Amino acid sequence: MSELLQNLIDGLGRGSIYALLALGVAVVFGIMHLLNFAHGELITIPAYVTYWAFNNGWNWWTVVPLIVIVAVLSSLLIERIAFSRVRGAKDFTLLLTSFGVHFIVAAGFLLYVSASVKQIPRPTWAANTVAISAVRIELFDIVVIAVTIVVLAGTTWLLQRTMFGLALRAAAADFDTARLMGIKSDSVIRGAFALSGFLAGIAAVFWIMREGQVTPTAGIDPMLKGVLAALIGGLGSLRGAVLGGFVLGLAEVLLRSWLPIEIQNLTTGFVFVMIALLFIFRPGGLVSVPQVERV
Repeated sequence: MSELLQNLIDGLGRGSIYALLALGVAVVFGIMHLLNFAHGELITIPAYVTYWAFNNGWNWWTVVPLIVIVAVLSSLLIERIAFSRVRGAKDFTLLLTSFGVHFIVAAGFLLYVSASVKQIPRPTWAANTVAISAVRIELFDIVVIAVTIVVLAGTTWLLQRTMFGLALRAAAADFDTARLMGIKSDSVIRGAFALSGFLAGIAAVFWIMREGQVTPTAGIDPMLKGVLAALIGGLGSLRGAVLGGFVLGLAEVLLRSWLPIEIQNLTTGFVFVMIALLFIFRPGGLVSVPQVERV
């Protein structure tokens, strides 16, 4: 029982990071119908900035806000340089653009920084554990879950109780009608990218703390996890994105715990099989949303 509880908390810790990434993917998809495969660069770019900051005497107290700010600015810059120029294009064009951004950023770090792994010091408290009865829980997981709950609650308030949130939800429901009602498309799209960058920045803080290293292709794994979680939950559904993140995190941890040691390395393969089965029986994901025409 104690082992199951530990696995559940570990899964929720991983799932919290995936939920933040998936929510960022879902916010942009809801506005532009863009499945953003450049979302992982909002992890890679802050990670290299973190590496630079630690080499210049910074600490985690000052680096954490820096990571979030860099992620937001990176998201806005990517939108301004790349996506604003293909706004209104076909979905496939937007998809290719996002892939192009990913490869350009990765190639830039490869050519002008280094292909080698850069080590980033993990915070000393991350490996500490808290004993609750017979269960020992990593302090890192507790912090990740708590911060994620606060961020998700704040995001819900932003979307439900503010004019920006109302404009964002209106644009996601019907962009044409929203513009006729006086909502400025540029402001809404940039706001969506800023919110997506903020959520990715919070996820980046914990991803960098956990991994403790960065490479030019470091964003691939978090990007895939975020996109997969959004697909599992149902593209276009913010609640579904969060649910998909937690489901993916729990599936990874529980499968790794239940599988025999000899095949634990195949955990990712089993997760993909489960996702494939989900899409067979529920092609729209766990939370179905009405499909609207992108404009």
